[in-house]
Amino acid sequence: MVAATEPGKTTLADKIDKLFQIVLRPDREAYSHEEVAKACREATGESFSTTYLWQLRTGRRDNPTKRHLEALAQFFGVSPAYFFDDEQSAKIAEELALLGALRDAGVRDVALRAVTLSPDGLDTISDMIDAIARRESGRGGTKREA
Repeated sequence: MVAATEPGKTTLADKIDKLFQIVLRPDREAYSHEEVAKACREATGESFSTTYLWQLRTGRRDNPTKRHLEALAQFFGVSPAYFFDDEQSAKIAEELALLGALRDAGVRDVALRAVTLSPDGLDTISDMIDAIARRESGRGGTKREA
């Protein structure tokens, strides 16, 4: 059974799941539990099964060893603090989402072109992006995935 958490608190399972959603393979597909578990086994030299990882990700287990969390952090390229500090976790997740978006050639091109714009020009571009996002969400448009 999954333990209840305080309102506003993010569970370990939520944090692990977020990493799977945001940190993608170079082909932009999600890593499999087997890929991550294998890398963690190799990093720690300890048992780290696919089932165990799935249990952590779904909240069925919530008390991993420090070495297991360090291996997960290393695999996903985050600080181990990601798992312990909700504020740090949210900040890291935002940074990872931005990095994921910048992998998209179109987003990267817009970002690089925007570097030379004035603050007023950047505000205009930001307003345009907000307007397009509102219009697309209003008609059920799809967003690009990071």
